[in-house]
Amino acid sequence: MKANNYISNYCVIENNSVILNSGREFELQNGSFSEFAKAAYKNFNMEYPKFFKMDNLSKLAFLGSEIILKELVNQEENNNIALVFANRSSSLDTDVKYQNSIADKDNYFPSPAVFVYTLPNICIGEISIKYKLQSENAFFVFEEFNAGFITNYANLLLETNKAEKVLCGWVECYQENYKAVVYLVEKQGHTEHNEETVNTLYNK
Repeated sequence: MKANNYISNYCVIENNSVILNSGREFELQNGSFSEFAKAAYKNFNMEYPKFFKMDNLSKLAFLGSEIILKELVNQEENNNIALVFANRSSSLDTDVKYQNSIADKDNYFPSPAVFVYTLPNICIGEISIKYKLQSENAFFVFEEFNAGFITNYANLLLETNKAEKVLCGWVECYQENYKAVVYLVEKQGHTEHNEETVNTLYNK
């Protein structure tokens, strides 16, 4: 018989707003994603200057993760938290910007600062660096949000003791269309981690 796992905290970011565990914690009226991301960073008192050099996908993933983890994780400890993230557009938002920089006849050298983000899993690398995680991590690309796969993958990591906790996230970002659903799965709690619950979070 499989042991139940539980969602302890979750964060949803879309439409210039941040919802944390059912409560709307922050909202910006109007503004681009870049403006919203900067305002959210300041609102939640984050202190990580590298944030401003990240691409938009990494900023989105970092915001959702930081909001959940900053009060729960001691960065001085060896935290065995796995990362399981996914999206639809991969790193297309940055890929287009990089391609445009190559096509720019006045630009002899495409920016390496943009090129470094032309892989989607870089966003979980940023999270791992911030929290000094050396745990299991994976980034998947799906046609649509795949609650079943993510749920099963996270539960398997916990049941096989590959991780003590799993931070899961759907982080879709292309141009000004973005949505993040990030949640922490643990072996104890009240909200059971299953496909139905995860789909409910995504559709909030």
